[in-house]
Amino acid sequence: MIQTNYPGRAPEDDEIDLVALVQGLWAQKWLIASVTLVITLGSALYVFLSKPVYEARIAVLPPALRDIAGFNVARSEKSGLLPFTVDEVFAEFTGNLQSEESRRQFFRDVYLPSLDNEQRLKSQGVLYKEFQENVLRILEPTKSQSAYIIAVEHIDPVQAAEWVNLYLDQVTRQSLIDVVNNTQREMEVRSRQFQQELKIMREFAKIRKKDQLVKLREALTVAEAVGLVGPHMTVGLASPTVVVELPSPEGSSSRIAQQASAFRKNDLMYLRGTKALLAEIEALESRTSEDPFIPSLRSLEEQYSFLNNIHFPPKNLAIARPDGIVETPDAPIKPRKVLVLALGAFLGSLLGIFIALIRLMFCKHSATAQAIPASVSQPMGAN
Repeated sequence: MIQTNYPGRAPEDDEIDLVALVQGLWAQKWLIASVTLVITLGSALYVFLSKPVYEARIAVLPPALRDIAGFNVARSEKSGLLPFTVDEVFAEFTGNLQSEESRRQFFRDVYLPSLDNEQRLKSQGVLYKEFQENVLRILEPTKSQSAYIIAVEHIDPVQAAEWVNLYLDQVTRQSLIDVVNNTQREMEVRSRQFQQELKIMREFAKIRKKDQLVKLREALTVAEAVGLVGPHMTVGLASPTVVVELPSPEGSSSRIAQQASAFRKNDLMYLRGTKALLAEIEALESRTSEDPFIPSLRSLEEQYSFLNNIHFPPKNLAIARPDGIVETPDAPIKPRKVLVLALGAFLGSLLGIFIALIRLMFCKHSATAQAIPASVSQPMGAN
């Protein structure tokens, strides 16, 4: 029977002895402290050598009703244009505020000229991405913040505040131009509609005049044929041969009034008599304008005149309301010194402990490897 002993071998279950582990780490406390100190010093160097970044911001609220009153001068029942609401006006502003076109215009006109020659050598795409991520931010309303916020980050606090004002002015100016142009286009379209309606009314008034003349001439022919000179009308429908002179107002009856209505209709127009028909034909032929006889023409002319005599745009228009003024920041937001130093110390200590654990494992395996060859097995004996 052969028996082999390995007196220096570690237990096969490889259980971790916490006491031995703590003792091993404590034995390497200077290593852990050194690594922690190095990482912390690196964080401190980053904090004190990097340029501080400042943030300027302003909140923008919807305009008040008085601010948009000027937009609605031309938008009333007379002009046929519906008045703007606060939400409609502010929607134009917020659309421009978040638009890619507004951002790129600011990027081209303001951000790029502020860079030095070396920075401008970068790709436009890279520069624009940096601009979007690190310079200009538009924050939408949240549950805790009901306003839109324009925020600019820059190493110069004065420059950051100035850029916020520049972007706000750019968007406000463009939004005002858009709303004014839209209103003016609507006014022009409505004015052309009024002109077209007036033209059509006058054309059809002339057509109706010609139709009326045709009817009067036919009635005149009939009246001359039956020998009616003065106005006549039948007293009863059952006896059309009985003809009387038109009674005086004192002798008017309800039945005669009913017949008077038929007398004024075109089918009985000849009963007016040749004298009246000739006078009416002469009056129509000598008429120089149909305007006084066109229903609703004067009302439409009034609307047209009102629209064309509006002085637009008026002054004191506002499309958004800044909540306060842009203040120059006096404290940087980046880097956060305390946070960076604390994070550096924490990560340094973790790295130090990790290195110490690696050393412990290496030492343990080295000791085990040395112990196995040094062990001597008992010589084989015969029973």
